[in-house]
Amino acid sequence: MINPKLTMAIIGGLAMVLLVEPGAQAQQDNQLNPHSNAKSQVYPKHSVRQKQATRPRQDHATKQNAAQDTRVAEATRTESAKQSHRLILQVNSNEPAMMNLTLNNATNVAQYYRDHGEPVSIEIVTFGPGLHMLRDDTSPVKPRIEVLAMSNPEISFKACGNTQENMRKAENKDINLIPQAAVVKSGVVRVMELQEQGWSYVKP
Repeated sequence: MINPKLTMAIIGGLAMVLLVEPGAQAQQDNQLNPHSNAKSQVYPKHSVRQKQATRPRQDHATKQNAAQDTRVAEATRTESAKQSHRLILQVNSNEPAMMNLTLNNATNVAQYYRDHGEPVSIEIVTFGPGLHMLRDDTSPVKPRIEVLAMSNPEISFKACGNTQENMRKAENKDINLIPQAAVVKSGVVRVMELQEQGWSYVKP
């Protein structure tokens, strides 16, 4: 007669073998073929190709930015080379030779920068006895200024208002100026302010 306890132990042992065997078999298969799951750990081939394709585009963009920076730098240098030049010429003497020298200097400077294609502004400022240069009744260079002003618009003429008023009082008459002249409050202050703005100053 079969012992009931022995029968139950045998049945339980068989059940444990059936439950454990599939997992054990899978573990054994993995040990025999360690590369069986390699596919799950490999990046898709298209990802590698995409990274390789992205890198040349990034390099191209970097080269484009560098080229653009170079063009901007060259344009800046060109613009600096063609910056506007500004010159003050002062006349405070009632001497025809001094007045003609001033006009010579102004004409030469204007022609120089015109030939180089660079802009220039020239302002002739008169005060004190130099105001006679721009007086309609006493200017020894009146005809020359008329001609020069027509061909050299970059040259302008300023007359000191303080000097004009002092002459009016001293001579007891209005002091008329040539049409090319414009009045400023003070010739000396005008020269100072232009210098403070970066204008070059020359006294003939």
